[in-house]
Amino acid sequence: MLEDVLLIEEKHRRVAAGIVEEILKNKKEKYIVAISGESGSGKSELTHVVAKLLRQHDIFAKPIHLDNFFKTLPLERRAWREEHGIANVVGINEIDWEAVQQTVDNFKAGRTSSMPCVDLVTEQVDTLTTDFKTVDMLVLDGLYAVKTEGVDLHVFIELTYHETKKAQRARGKEKADENRLQTLEAEHKAVQSLRPKADLLVNKDYELVKE
Repeated sequence: MLEDVLLIEEKHRRVAAGIVEEILKNKKEKYIVAISGESGSGKSELTHVVAKLLRQHDIFAKPIHLDNFFKTLPLERRAWREEHGIANVVGINEIDWEAVQQTVDNFKAGRTSSMPCVDLVTEQVDTLTTDFKTVDMLVLDGLYAVKTEGVDLHVFIELTYHETKKAQRARGKEKADENRLQTLEAEHKAVQSLRPKADLLVNKDYELVKE
């Protein structure tokens, strides 16, 4: 996403180094890492640091944020959720998985790919075009990223939105009104359902644990 705010701390660098170590053990052509966790858990920070560390090993890793792939537009999403019932619609099915899979397929085939990219200032969706021919790895991050088909390494952050309120505020997340709290709770249930997919866990002390 354009204009996203990253608050990178030593814990992100430490965990990212462990993830990269695991990647290098099992490195192969067109490798895909997915990082899932709840709002404010540090997904984007880990994704950024992992990609930067891989560059030190002459590996070109492209971060892909699944928040760009919501079916509803940012400016319309809140009202749409309220209209259809937050508990009924918030969750895994809000993502355009067909578009995600097309991006993954284009990466694996080394094709040029166009994908959505949310500008967080205007809250509008732009189009990002990437030539995957020279990209070695994808690092997917998002609430439900580990659900993506074809992922080689699934990373799950165990922190819940209850523990990440400070991080959410620091990154300018939505105000904590009743709508937002209901949304976070619905996301919490959906994200936690994906925990069994994890190959690596980032526990609540922000330590990396192998499943």
